[in-house]
Amino acid sequence: MSELLDLLQTPELRAMVDAAAVPAPGTRVVVAMSGGVDSSVAAAVLRARGLDVVGIALQTTDYSKYLGDDSGGSCCSSKDMEDARRVSERLGIPFYVLGTEATFDANVVDYFVDEYLGGRTPNPCVMCNTRVKFNHLYKKAMNLGADCVATGHFARVECDETVGYQLVVGSDAKKDQSYFLFNLNQTQLSRTCFPVGHLTKPQVRQLGEAFGLLTAQKKESQEICFVPSNDYKEFIAGRVDSAQMKTGFVATLDGKPLCRHDGIHHFTLGQRKGLAKPFEAAQKAGLDVTDLFVVDIDPVNGTVYLGPASALLKTRARVRDVNWIGEDFPLGEREVQVKIRYRSAAVPARLRVEEGATVILELEAPQRAVTPGQAAVFFDGDRCLGGGWIARL
Repeated sequence: MSELLDLLQTPELRAMVDAAAVPAPGTRVVVAMSGGVDSSVAAAVLRARGLDVVGIALQTTDYSKYLGDDSGGSCCSSKDMEDARRVSERLGIPFYVLGTEATFDANVVDYFVDEYLGGRTPNPCVMCNTRVKFNHLYKKAMNLGADCVATGHFARVECDETVGYQLVVGSDAKKDQSYFLFNLNQTQLSRTCFPVGHLTKPQVRQLGEAFGLLTAQKKESQEICFVPSNDYKEFIAGRVDSAQMKTGFVATLDGKPLCRHDGIHHFTLGQRKGLAKPFEAAQKAGLDVTDLFVVDIDPVNGTVYLGPASALLKTRARVRDVNWIGEDFPLGEREVQVKIRYRSAAVPARLRVEEGATVILELEAPQRAVTPGQAAVFFDGDRCLGGGWIARL
């Protein structure tokens, strides 16, 4: 521990480490090591604070199975596993690789394919956190006698006597990842810490440099880890037979067919790129294609509707399978802020809670492309209340 603290040669660097909300020295903590800078620094902060740290990398997928090689460029590659191992060696902590390929295929890859075939736009990162990372990580942590699990997410955990453990947004608003964690429950949050949640991304890199970590300036992965070159259409076509493809017509909003398409998985709400054939048919029909977008997808009859940008604006949505993090949400109404996608700003809305885990979301102002399959995550200030999945009304 002392040798790591000795590397922090300015009061500012030491203050960053001291401000982390982590368990008491000596507590055994399992850290999810992805091979990136965030999880690497999370492990270093815990080690510097005197905790008993164990590093675990989750091998969620065999990257070469999808790319034909294992050259890296996304999470889960063998290079990432090697980087995580080398960081663990640098920190002097034990390191293990936990294989979760079968669970990942069944709970993330199959889900991803099924959502697109059903005319929805999936969020595999949320599903991976929910069904794979935290599920398997917690089990392994308990087997190793750990009291806590840590990750490099930009989020925070606080405890309130009234509502219990709370998920709070990260201090870096641009990097906050609470959106992806809305499905965590009280048991999981009670044994979770986010050692970099109080830092900005530049501060994380600064600490990485100070600790001498090889991942300090490593680029972030921007692609879906199991989809080569982000070409999800080709990926889906390679996993299902033609009989499973929901083909049909591209049509105008009033139902006039323009052309046939090869499957609704080729389209997403709000799409404009990659519509050469429908646009050609629309021009022949005398339509102005400068204001044409995919505005609706009917998974029952396979019709993809094109319309103006104004048709993408919605004020209502149904949200299913809602998870409430810190309380049993009462029936009735409540004002919240909601994010309807990760990169969007939280906007004012009113929830009407129905029986079961379903709510009706009333947006204060129209929002563009409220997309079935994406997560709607609810906030009260900087506290994440929970969230669910956007469904068709």
